[in-house]
Amino acid sequence: MNITGTFFEFRHHSGVEGTWYNPALRSFTDAQWEEMIRDIHALGMDTLVLMCSSLVYPDSCESYPPVTVFPKADMACSQPMDVLMETAEKLQMHVYLSAGFYGVWLYPLENMKSMEVQERAFRACEQMLEKYGSFRCFEGWYMPDETEAGPYFNPVFLDYVSRYSAFFRALTPDKKILIAPYGTNKIVPDDTFVRQLEGLDVDYVAYQDEVGVEKSLPDETGAYYAGLRKAHDRAGRSHLWADMEIFRFEGDVYHSPLLAAPMERVEKQIESLSPHVEKILVYAYPGMMSRPGSSAGYGRKESEVLYDDYRKWLSR
Repeated sequence: MNITGTFFEFRHHSGVEGTWYNPALRSFTDAQWEEMIRDIHALGMDTLVLMCSSLVYPDSCESYPPVTVFPKADMACSQPMDVLMETAEKLQMHVYLSAGFYGVWLYPLENMKSMEVQERAFRACEQMLEKYGSFRCFEGWYMPDETEAGPYFNPVFLDYVSRYSAFFRALTPDKKILIAPYGTNKIVPDDTFVRQLEGLDVDYVAYQDEVGVEKSLPDETGAYYAGLRKAHDRAGRSHLWADMEIFRFEGDVYHSPLLAAPMERVEKQIESLSPHVEKILVYAYPGMMSRPGSSAGYGRKESEVLYDDYRKWLSR
């Protein structure tokens, strides 16, 4: 199985983690964003999952037009979401638009429970639908706020998904819904978990393999996803995808910059996941992969090496 999609962001939410590529993302022109998306497509990826349509910190916030919930993001590209959607439309790709972050991204549990956050998120989704509802590439919605899924989904998370999914189904009955939970190595895929899956109104669940955050090793993840495969087959509802982490930390986990992982590790990750999932998304092309010679680069050799090594792996 090959990588067929990626999470996509205009700014990585963690300033420390995004040290080596956030400045480049902020300075990219329309043409550079388009080139990045074309580079992604050239690797055979057909799906882009927008991480956030707004981003909220304790002391600042920003939105990406057409969303007007918060002040417009200070970027060289004035309409990055337009570039994303128009380029994806030309390339016949699929895009999942984000319903977050409309509360401080550090506090997902509070965001899930907050009716104020929900009102902002729903208003933003209506604005995105008004602008992009006619786009064929608009595949569905993504909910980025997360709680740990292991051993079972948190009741607060289940309630959040239920409310947001009901809104999405009413607003856009023909669109799909995606979530990407963490805690994969702690999930117990038993009867209780299967019952939760039966009641979870989403179309795709892309569980994080958590190799990049050093919670799992590539040779361990196959067993986790084998259990998830059985649980999803029993539940007979949502499709099983993977959110495969192609990054590593320069130093301490969560407290140092992200760097691209070596292809040797990425290949092992793919091999472990492939027998069990229907689609592999990566987190994330922006920052971790860059075509050598592309104007949409970050000045980091690691990202060019991973792009080139993966391209060679595809043609093996």
